[in-house]
Amino acid sequence: MYDGVSAMIAKEKELRPKVEQAVEKVKKEKEACNCGPHLKKPEDINGFPVFPAGTKSLLSKHLTKDVWKQLKNTKDSAGVSFKLAILSGCQNTDSGIGCYAGSH
Repeated sequence: MYDGVSAMIAKEKELRPKVEQAVEKVKKEKEACNCGPHLKKPEDINGFPVFPAGTKSLLSKHLTKDVWKQLKNTKDSAGVSFKLAILSGCQNTDSGIGCYAGSH
């Protein structure tokens, strides 16, 4: 019994880094939002926008995680949200610009 429990503890210690890496990967995936035509409204952008490989829009080039964290819940003086400004670029990954002004 002792040897069996010791073997299980040793195996758990061996696997712990792999399990922790898998947990971190899942957390990162939950914090991300895959871009594409399935996005219908700004509220659908529920995490950092992740663009498919080959996307060349200015939005995909300049939207960093720091910019996202700073602006994701902001609105301009006319009440237009940041998510609304980037919605079209997140939907249409072939867009050249990807960010549109919703007010003056």
